[in-house]
Amino acid sequence: MKNSSSYPQTPWHILASQTRLLCTLISVFAIALTPNGKWLSWIIYGIGLLILILISRVSFRQLLSKVMIEFAFVGVVLLGTLFRREGEVILSWGIIQITTTGVMILGSVTIKVILSLFALNILIITTSIPQIFQGLLILKIPPLLVAIMASMYRYIGVLIEEVTTMKRAAMSRNLMINRGTIRYVMGNGIGSLFIRTYDRGERIHQAMLARGYQGIPPVQEFPGYKAKDKMALILTSIIIILGQIS
Repeated sequence: MKNSSSYPQTPWHILASQTRLLCTLISVFAIALTPNGKWLSWIIYGIGLLILILISRVSFRQLLSKVMIEFAFVGVVLLGTLFRREGEVILSWGIIQITTTGVMILGSVTIKVILSLFALNILIITTSIPQIFQGLLILKIPPLLVAIMASMYRYIGVLIEEVTTMKRAAMSRNLMINRGTIRYVMGNGIGSLFIRTYDRGERIHQAMLARGYQGIPPVQEFPGYKAKDKMALILTSIIIILGQIS
Protein backbone atom coordinates (compact mmCIF):
# COMPACT_ATOMS: atom_id res chain seq x y z
CA MET A 1 0.00 0.00 0.00
CA LYS A 2 1.32 3.45 -0.94
CA ASN A 3 1.52 6.25 1.61
CA SER A 4 0.60 9.83 0.75
CA SER A 5 4.26 10.91 0.33
CA SER A 6 4.86 8.31 -2.44
CA TYR A 7 2.37 9.95 -4.81
CA PRO A 8 3.46 12.64 -7.31
CA GLN A 9 2.69 16.24 -6.39
CA THR A 10 0.30 17.11 -9.20
CA PRO A 11 -2.53 19.70 -8.97
CA TRP A 12 -4.91 16.77 -8.37
CA HIS A 13 -2.80 15.06 -5.70
CA ILE A 14 -2.31 18.22 -3.61
CA LEU A 15 -6.06 18.56 -3.12
CA ALA A 16 -7.49 17.45 0.20
CA SER A 17 -8.77 13.88 0.24
CA GLN A 18 -12.35 14.97 0.87
CA THR A 19 -12.18 17.29 -2.16
CA ARG A 20 -11.01 14.49 -4.48
CA LEU A 21 -13.68 12.20 -3.07
CA LEU A 22 -16.41 14.84 -3.43
CA CYS A 23 -15.43 15.73 -7.01
CA THR A 24 -15.49 12.04 -7.95
CA LEU A 25 -18.82 11.26 -6.28
CA ILE A 26 -20.49 14.33 -7.81
CA SER A 27 -19.20 13.36 -11.26
CA VAL A 28 -20.37 9.75 -10.93
CA PHE A 29 -23.84 10.83 -9.80
CA ALA A 30 -24.07 13.33 -12.66
CA ILE A 31 -23.02 10.70 -15.20
CA ALA A 32 -25.43 8.11 -13.82
CA LEU A 33 -28.39 10.50 -13.66
CA THR A 34 -27.95 11.83 -17.21
CA PRO A 35 -30.91 10.68 -19.35
CA ASN A 36 -30.25 8.03 -22.01
CA GLY A 37 -29.28 9.28 -25.45
CA LYS A 38 -27.58 12.52 -24.35
CA TRP A 39 -24.36 11.79 -26.24
CA LEU A 40 -23.06 15.38 -26.12
CA SER A 41 -23.23 15.36 -22.31
CA TRP A 42 -21.02 12.27 -22.13
CA ILE A 43 -18.57 13.78 -24.59
CA ILE A 44 -18.21 16.76 -22.21
CA TYR A 45 -17.78 14.45 -19.21
CA GLY A 46 -15.27 12.37 -21.18
CA ILE A 47 -13.22 15.46 -22.03
CA GLY A 48 -13.28 16.44 -18.34
CA LEU A 49 -12.00 12.99 -17.32
CA LEU A 50 -9.31 13.09 -20.02
CA ILE A 51 -8.07 16.42 -18.67
CA LEU A 52 -8.04 14.92 -15.16
CA ILE A 53 -6.01 11.92 -16.37
CA LEU A 54 -3.44 14.26 -17.94
CA ILE A 55 -3.28 16.52 -14.88
CA SER A 56 -2.98 13.67 -12.37
CA ARG A 57 -0.39 11.87 -14.57
CA VAL A 58 -2.16 8.53 -14.09
CA SER A 59 -0.76 5.72 -16.23
CA PHE A 60 -3.36 5.27 -18.96
CA ARG A 61 -2.29 1.65 -19.41
CA GLN A 62 -2.82 0.89 -15.71
CA LEU A 63 -6.13 2.73 -15.70
CA LEU A 64 -7.38 0.98 -18.84
CA SER A 65 -6.46 -2.47 -17.53
CA LYS A 66 -8.42 -1.89 -14.32
CA VAL A 67 -11.46 -0.59 -16.20
CA MET A 68 -11.42 -3.52 -18.65
CA ILE A 69 -11.32 -6.10 -15.85
CA GLU A 70 -14.16 -4.43 -13.94
CA PHE A 71 -16.23 -3.87 -17.07
CA ALA A 72 -16.03 -7.59 -17.91
CA PHE A 73 -18.17 -8.32 -14.84
CA VAL A 74 -20.63 -5.48 -15.46
CA GLY A 75 -20.89 -6.13 -19.21
CA VAL A 76 -22.74 -9.42 -18.70
CA VAL A 77 -25.48 -7.59 -16.80
CA LEU A 78 -25.64 -4.82 -19.41
CA LEU A 79 -26.57 -7.26 -22.18
CA GLY A 80 -30.03 -7.54 -20.61
CA THR A 81 -30.76 -3.93 -21.56
CA LEU A 82 -30.39 -4.75 -25.28
CA PHE A 83 -33.57 -6.78 -25.65
CA ARG A 84 -36.45 -4.28 -25.62
CA ARG A 85 -39.76 -4.43 -27.41
CA GLU A 86 -40.02 -0.66 -27.87
CA GLY A 87 -38.72 0.96 -31.04
CA GLU A 88 -38.07 -0.25 -34.59
CA VAL A 89 -36.92 -3.86 -34.95
CA ILE A 90 -33.37 -4.15 -36.35
CA LEU A 91 -32.78 -7.90 -36.01
CA SER A 92 -35.05 -10.76 -34.99
CA TRP A 93 -34.39 -14.39 -34.01
CA GLY A 94 -37.65 -16.03 -32.96
CA ILE A 95 -38.84 -14.34 -29.77
CA ILE A 96 -35.56 -12.43 -29.40
CA GLN A 97 -35.62 -8.99 -30.97
CA ILE A 98 -33.09 -6.19 -31.11
CA THR A 99 -34.70 -2.80 -31.49
CA THR A 100 -33.42 0.74 -31.95
CA THR A 101 -34.50 1.57 -28.38
CA GLY A 102 -32.57 -1.42 -27.02
CA VAL A 103 -29.42 -0.40 -28.87
CA MET A 104 -29.77 3.19 -27.66
CA ILE A 105 -30.24 2.10 -24.02
CA LEU A 106 -27.37 -0.40 -24.20
CA GLY A 107 -25.05 2.26 -25.66
CA SER A 108 -26.12 4.85 -23.10
CA VAL A 109 -25.74 2.58 -20.08
CA THR A 110 -22.40 1.26 -21.37
CA ILE A 111 -21.00 4.78 -21.68
CA LYS A 112 -22.29 5.63 -18.19
CA VAL A 113 -20.58 2.58 -16.71
CA ILE A 114 -17.28 3.20 -18.53
CA LEU A 115 -17.13 6.88 -17.55
CA SER A 116 -18.03 6.05 -13.93
CA LEU A 117 -15.37 3.33 -13.78
CA PHE A 118 -12.78 5.74 -15.15
CA ALA A 119 -13.68 8.36 -12.52
CA LEU A 120 -13.64 5.88 -9.62
CA ASN A 121 -10.38 4.23 -10.71
CA ILE A 122 -8.64 7.60 -11.04
CA LEU A 123 -9.62 8.26 -7.42
CA ILE A 124 -8.40 4.84 -6.24
CA ILE A 125 -5.10 5.07 -8.11
CA THR A 126 -4.34 8.59 -6.89
CA THR A 127 -5.60 8.27 -3.31
CA SER A 128 -4.53 5.84 -0.61
CA ILE A 129 -7.20 3.79 1.16
CA PRO A 130 -6.65 5.56 4.56
CA GLN A 131 -7.08 8.92 2.80
CA ILE A 132 -10.36 7.74 1.27
CA PHE A 133 -11.65 6.65 4.69
CA GLN A 134 -10.51 9.98 6.16
CA GLY A 135 -12.34 11.82 3.39
CA LEU A 136 -15.52 9.85 4.12
CA LEU A 137 -15.33 10.88 7.80
CA ILE A 138 -14.88 14.55 6.85
CA LEU A 139 -17.91 14.29 4.56
CA LYS A 140 -19.92 13.24 7.63
CA ILE A 141 -20.36 9.60 6.67
CA PRO A 142 -21.26 7.75 9.95
CA PRO A 143 -18.00 6.66 11.64
CA LEU A 144 -19.39 3.18 12.34
CA LEU A 145 -20.06 2.66 8.61
CA VAL A 146 -16.53 3.81 7.77
CA ALA A 147 -15.12 1.47 10.43
CA ILE A 148 -17.03 -1.46 8.88
CA MET A 149 -15.66 -0.63 5.41
CA ALA A 150 -12.14 -0.31 6.82
CA SER A 151 -12.46 -3.71 8.53
CA MET A 152 -13.73 -5.29 5.30
CA TYR A 153 -10.72 -3.91 3.46
CA ARG A 154 -8.31 -5.19 6.10
CA TYR A 155 -9.93 -8.64 6.14
CA ILE A 156 -9.45 -9.12 2.39
CA GLY A 157 -5.84 -9.94 3.18
CA VAL A 158 -6.94 -12.52 5.77
CA LEU A 159 -9.29 -14.12 3.24
CA ILE A 160 -6.61 -14.32 0.53
CA GLU A 161 -4.14 -15.80 3.01
CA GLU A 162 -6.58 -18.51 4.07
CA VAL A 163 -7.44 -19.39 0.44
CA THR A 164 -3.74 -19.64 -0.42
CA THR A 165 -3.10 -21.89 2.58
CA MET A 166 -5.99 -24.23 1.70
CA LYS A 167 -4.99 -24.39 -1.97
CA ARG A 168 -1.39 -25.21 -1.07
CA ALA A 169 -2.57 -27.95 1.32
CA ALA A 170 -4.81 -29.48 -1.39
CA MET A 171 -2.02 -29.41 -3.99
CA SER A 172 0.44 -31.06 -1.59
CA ARG A 173 -2.06 -33.94 -1.17
CA ASN A 174 -2.56 -34.32 -4.96
CA LEU A 175 -6.21 -33.30 -4.70
CA MET A 176 -6.07 -30.82 -7.61
CA ILE A 177 -5.30 -33.33 -10.37
CA ASN A 178 -8.53 -33.14 -12.40
CA ARG A 179 -11.70 -31.07 -12.69
CA GLY A 180 -13.80 -33.51 -10.66
CA THR A 181 -11.55 -33.40 -7.62
CA ILE A 182 -11.04 -29.65 -8.01
CA ARG A 183 -14.83 -29.07 -7.88
CA TYR A 184 -15.07 -31.42 -4.87
CA VAL A 185 -12.25 -29.66 -3.04
CA MET A 186 -13.61 -26.21 -3.87
CA GLY A 187 -17.11 -27.16 -2.69
CA ASN A 188 -15.82 -28.33 0.67
CA GLY A 189 -13.30 -25.53 0.82
CA ILE A 190 -15.94 -22.76 0.67
CA GLY A 191 -17.57 -23.97 3.89
CA SER A 192 -14.25 -24.53 5.58
CA LEU A 193 -13.08 -21.10 4.41
CA PHE A 194 -16.02 -19.40 6.12
CA ILE A 195 -15.26 -21.09 9.45
CA ARG A 196 -11.51 -20.45 9.22
CA THR A 197 -11.89 -16.77 8.30
CA TYR A 198 -14.55 -16.24 10.97
CA ASP A 199 -12.27 -17.74 13.61
CA ARG A 200 -9.25 -15.80 12.33
CA GLY A 201 -11.22 -12.56 12.15
CA GLU A 202 -12.51 -13.02 15.70
CA ARG A 203 -8.96 -13.47 17.03
CA ILE A 204 -7.82 -10.33 15.17
CA HIS A 205 -10.78 -8.38 16.55
CA GLN A 206 -9.96 -9.48 20.11
CA ALA A 207 -6.35 -8.39 19.58
CA MET A 208 -7.57 -4.98 18.31
CA LEU A 209 -9.79 -4.56 21.39
CA ALA A 210 -6.84 -5.43 23.66
CA ARG A 211 -4.91 -2.57 22.01
CA GLY A 212 -7.62 0.01 22.70
CA TYR A 213 -9.78 -0.25 19.59
CA GLN A 214 -13.26 1.14 20.37
CA GLY A 215 -15.14 0.18 17.24
CA ILE A 216 -14.90 3.54 15.45
CA PRO A 217 -11.91 5.37 13.92
CA PRO A 218 -10.14 7.83 16.26
CA VAL A 219 -11.41 11.40 15.93
CA GLN A 220 -8.78 13.69 14.44
CA GLU A 221 -8.57 17.35 13.52
CA PHE A 222 -9.23 17.29 9.81
CA PRO A 223 -7.84 19.84 7.33
CA GLY A 224 -10.34 22.37 6.02
CA TYR A 225 -11.01 23.44 2.44
CA LYS A 226 -8.37 25.73 0.93
CA ALA A 227 -8.64 27.96 -2.14
CA LYS A 228 -7.40 25.19 -4.47
CA ASP A 229 -10.06 22.81 -3.12
CA LYS A 230 -12.82 25.34 -3.67
CA MET A 231 -11.53 25.98 -7.20
CA ALA A 232 -11.57 22.24 -7.97
CA LEU A 233 -15.16 21.94 -6.75
CA ILE A 234 -16.19 24.98 -8.82
CA LEU A 235 -14.58 23.58 -11.98
CA THR A 236 -16.23 20.20 -11.41
CA SER A 237 -19.61 21.91 -10.97
CA ILE A 238 -19.11 23.93 -14.18
CA ILE A 239 -18.36 20.77 -16.20
CA ILE A 240 -21.44 19.05 -14.76
CA ILE A 241 -23.69 22.03 -15.50
CA LEU A 242 -22.34 22.23 -19.06
CA GLY A 243 -23.04 18.51 -19.48
CA GLN A 244 -26.58 18.80 -18.11
CA ILE A 245 -27.62 21.81 -20.25
CA SER A 246 -26.02 20.58 -23.48
